Amino acid sequence: MSSRALTALKHAEVIVGYKTYVELIKNIIVNQEIISTGMTREIERGAAAIDQALSGRKVAVISSGDPGVYGMAGLILELLEKKGELNNIPVDIIPGITSATSAAARLGAPLMHDFAVISLSDLLTPWEIIEKRLEASANADFVIVLYNPASNKRNWQLKSARDIMLKYKAPSTPVGIVKNTARRQEEIYITDLENMLIYPVDMLTTVIIGNKSTKAAGGFIITPRGYTV
Repeated sequence: MSSRALTALKHAEVIVGYKTYVELIKNIIVNQEIISTGMTREIERGAAAIDQALSGRKVAVISSGDPGVYGMAGLILELLEKKGELNNIPVDIIPGITSATSAAARLGAPLMHDFAVISLSDLLTPWEIIEKRLEASANADFVIVLYNPASNKRNWQLKSARDIMLKYKAPSTPVGIVKNTARRQEEIYITDLENMLIYPVDMLTTVIIGNKSTKAAGGFIITPRGYTV
């Protein structure tokens, strides 16, 4: 969390968020009103936040990581546009630290060259589209960051993604797996494409798959930028 985000939370009158994220900031909450809902109720939360803002209250809508990367920022703007209030309510989108960069920092320097970020969740995006994006980015030799690799109900997508990667990347390609990045119970694994499926993953896990130049050395994953060293 950035200091700017922390300041915004402390000055908010209302905090709106997914209940798990609200729990993560409970030490910051003092007198703010809390509006929280469970998974898949983002539109409901967004509408509630807008109603509170229209009543004149200062509202903070929270996301995990960066609000503009698979977060709530886009939905809030879409809802405001639909209501015709996009130019009537001041909106300040405060950047955060998304899982791609926070997990990469724990692994070393795997994102030093071009990379693609792909969510494996097919709740909002059809799997056929996700599959095409995996094929294209693997074929182009991007370093690939996978968000939402698995859940209790989705346990096959990561294997399918790995099978696509193996069509274009060597089995020895370094893979970094970070669960609960920078939180309690953080877990970090460095492995390779061939063996990545033996490690535990869930919705709080980020998987980074290297390109043809990526290497594992000294407990780190490094993707060379192209310097002559």
